[in-house]
Amino acid sequence: MTAEAPPFWWRQHDWRALLLYPVSTIYGAVAKKRLEAAAPPGAGIPVLCVGNLTVGGSGKTPIAVTIAKAAKKMGLKPGFISRGYGGGMKEPHLADLNEHSVWHSGDEPLLLAAHAPTAVSVNRLSAAKLLIEQGCDFAIMDDGFQSARLRYDFALIVVDSSRGIGNGHVIPGGPLRAPLGPQLRLADGIVVIDHGTAADQVVRQAAQAAKPVYSAKTRIIGPKKFSGNRYLAFSGIGNPAKFFESLRSTGAEIVAKREFGDHHVFTQAELEELASHAARENLQLITTEKDAVRFLNGNAAATEFLSALEVMKISIEFDPVGVAEQVARQTVENFKRRESYR
Repeated sequence: MTAEAPPFWWRQHDWRALLLYPVSTIYGAVAKKRLEAAAPPGAGIPVLCVGNLTVGGSGKTPIAVTIAKAAKKMGLKPGFISRGYGGGMKEPHLADLNEHSVWHSGDEPLLLAAHAPTAVSVNRLSAAKLLIEQGCDFAIMDDGFQSARLRYDFALIVVDSSRGIGNGHVIPGGPLRAPLGPQLRLADGIVVIDHGTAADQVVRQAAQAAKPVYSAKTRIIGPKKFSGNRYLAFSGIGNPAKFFESLRSTGAEIVAKREFGDHHVFTQAELEELASHAARENLQLITTEKDAVRFLNGNAAATEFLSALEVMKISIEFDPVGVAEQVARQTVENFKRRESYR
């Protein structure tokens, strides 16, 4: 259930990317053809896709939450659609914070379910129908930009400014899921998170393609409580380094850190090792909200471990304010326009 990208993907391209270039070219050609030939079915309600260009985390989930909050203020009833990576339930279902664990629904659906109904299914059309049954009139699809399983009315592509598109190569030589140009042609907008320079290439090409580029920033919730504390920080997300950097920015001291693969499901032995290490050096354990939900509704050891954890929660704010509402509104307008042509 882990999805760990090779570190060389996120550096300037080297001999490994060049060696894999022929395979990347074939993979990219197939992905491009699939993107351009896609004719997915509609859901019957407006669908916003919050996607990314690459494998690995970019901030999609907190962006989806931010837009859901804006949609609620507009009088809409949003719900989330998630593939539920890592979850074991095969039939379409609603993620349940009171009953489900990561083994049922995956980690991201449990995060999303705290904010709005979250339908989980590999078949995203079935998930959309489940949301409609719950009274939702606006669907936010977390990921799925390249899947061609459900038609979306607005595709918002999230780019992390600290990582961008890595070495710029397509899988397996790099992190791109398809060539950059074809992906940007299908995007309706780009949002760059925070203020690094790694996303500059994407911003330039998006501007050349006349795609709107939005800015957003990460906000740590309650940062003062971490200042001065000594931590063993651990994480299994797409970009653990960003979590460590954010934690340090609060004035916290990271004495030890552990990185795991994205969507990592922790074993009891790993929990015991982390707890033992922290106790031995008199450190407080801390992780991300996405990591913490993996201990939710688990066995006794997971529950005890969760109770001893500090969790660093974040939110994403668009700059300027109002962009989330603008994206939601444009999604609805695009849906209405499309429906009027039928």
